[in-house]
Amino acid sequence: MPNLNGIAHIQLTVTDMQRSIPFYRRLLTSMNMTLVSDTPNSLYGVGGRTGITISQADPEYRDEGFKQRHPGLHHFCFRMRSREDVDALYEVAQEIGASIVHPPQQDGFAPGYYSVLFEDPDGIRIEANHVPGKGLLAPGLGQVGSKDKVWDEAPGA
Repeated sequence: MPNLNGIAHIQLTVTDMQRSIPFYRRLLTSMNMTLVSDTPNSLYGVGGRTGITISQADPEYRDEGFKQRHPGLHHFCFRMRSREDVDALYEVAQEIGASIVHPPQQDGFAPGYYSVLFEDPDGIRIEANHVPGKGLLAPGLGQVGSKDKVWDEAPGA
């Protein structure tokens, strides 16, 4: 059976590199990601066993915006090490002009689920969360909650 070690990278296609590079440069470096490519045509950050790269949309698609419910990416989520890291990324998101969907808050998707949700200049949704302990992999859980679910306790909290 194959043994997964994480997602190596996610490549995002943006409509305007001049607008997106400063946004992602600050976002990625704020999380201690190393920029292994930083050119007018490419930005690629690596760190925390994660890679994020952005590239320019083809000319015929540059007038289109991100469509969250169309086939493809819905959103992506950075796993943070603490609630304080989520709060700190929220501050960065505000600083770089992200459109805030919701500020840091606790939701019922998993015990102790704490997240912020914002959008990049193209409207691509970016989440950052912290889930204490083993989250949904804690013994006896094994199911995803809903936004409003209330858990009896947060394992490992």
